[in-house]
Amino acid sequence: MNEYGHTPETVVEHPEQIPGYTYGGPEAARSPLTLEDLSRLKAAVGFTEEDTAALHRAGRILAERAGDMVTAWRAQLREQPWLAGYSGHPDGTPNPAYSAASKPRFDRWIIDACVRPLDQDWLNYQQEIGLRHTRAKKNATDHADSLDHIPMRFLLAFTAVVITTARDHLAAGGAEGAELDRMHAAFTKSVMLHVTLWTRAYVPAADW
Repeated sequence: MNEYGHTPETVVEHPEQIPGYTYGGPEAARSPLTLEDLSRLKAAVGFTEEDTAALHRAGRILAERAGDMVTAWRAQLREQPWLAGYSGHPDGTPNPAYSAASKPRFDRWIIDACVRPLDQDWLNYQQEIGLRHTRAKKNATDHADSLDHIPMRFLLAFTAVVITTARDHLAAGGAEGAELDRMHAAFTKSVMLHVTLWTRAYVPAADW
């Protein structure tokens, strides 16, 4: 049991027990995009069946390290006062209740990025996550006292941290050589697909 009240097994095997995790459920937003749109994005990022297989292998490593990854990312965010208020209180001070409520979903996102099929449920949940970064739904899931909108510029910029640090965790979990390269490349493509879809909640359809 960790400090957030969830065992790693609960997060990995029973995501339905995570409060606010609405993957595949009627509570999740409906994506305005089609599976054809998704197919074109996959082609644009160069996502292949080999990537799917590599992601599944990566997921076996990252599932055990997801909690540590999120903890490290959040520590880095807290070190930057202009970012701290998006996961803490609006004045940048820590918000333990919000952190405890949202962390299992963040942990689970790492796993989902490796193992979920890229189908309509996945597409819908990316729209939901995108909305939860904007004024439309930020803080609503956890009734949190926090800044109500994460600017898209910071969402995009921090993606670099998520991608680059994942390689160290894959290596620490035993991946090496060409297999490490393969897993990390696949994870990079997956993260870019996710974040690209999240930006749909930020901009008008004609501009996206």
